[in-house]
Amino acid sequence: MKRIIRKALTLLSVYYAYILEYRAEMIFWVLSGSLPIIFMGIWIQAAQNGRLNLTPVDFARYFLAVFIIRQFTAVWVIWDFQKEVVEGKLSPKLLQPLDPVWHHVATHVADRVARLQFTFLLILLFFILYPQAFWLPSLGKLLLFLLSVALAFTLRFIIQYTFAMLAFWTERATALENLWLLFYLFLSGLIAPLEVFPESVRMVLMWTPFPYLVDFPASILVGLPVDLVRGFLSLVGWALIFFCVNRWLWRRGLKQYSGMGA
Repeated sequence: MKRIIRKALTLLSVYYAYILEYRAEMIFWVLSGSLPIIFMGIWIQAAQNGRLNLTPVDFARYFLAVFIIRQFTAVWVIWDFQKEVVEGKLSPKLLQPLDPVWHHVATHVADRVARLQFTFLLILLFFILYPQAFWLPSLGKLLLFLLSVALAFTLRFIIQYTFAMLAFWTERATALENLWLLFYLFLSGLIAPLEVFPESVRMVLMWTPFPYLVDFPASILVGLPVDLVRGFLSLVGWALIFFCVNRWLWRRGLKQYSGMGA
């Protein structure tokens, strides 16, 4: 166990040092995740002029939570993995006594740590500009929120890494991710809280993984009604489903892999 922990820490430190080489780029990546703040202004205006179940302050807090979630659940593994397969760079990693996925996991975790300072600064700026939205969630809600975000990141990573397995058969595996992204944007709660969706639509969506990637963690943090048991079980259940598909595709894909470009 000590050896595994030591290897994990070494891997994380290497990729953290690599991430820090691109501090300026990191700032732009953090800012690129501010799309929820734009939608916040739209929904606050709608709440002031229409009949919605949420108040302007509720919308402000919700989209701030979405912004935080976006910072810690961003995933790009499919682009990196597709490049490795197409250019043959996967071959040397297959010779290492370590599953190649851990390199991608370490990169993403290191990126989360590097984003912390920039994310906190933007949150502070948000409360300075919109002080009426300031609130302190209870310790219990905060811990549940952190757990749900960690599971949401895990689920999204496994889903995208599963799509990445198609790179063994096609050079455009990212096309499927782009299609998935359309559904993710509209059905996850990124553009609008599921609370404003019709009841019939919400009932159908709850049987998909989308609401649990954004709306579920955000609702926990801001105190909106949410089924905790169903939410956490769904996150774990979908992760297990995609994990099994991922391992099946991985085994078949290795037989297909010819090290193109190597």
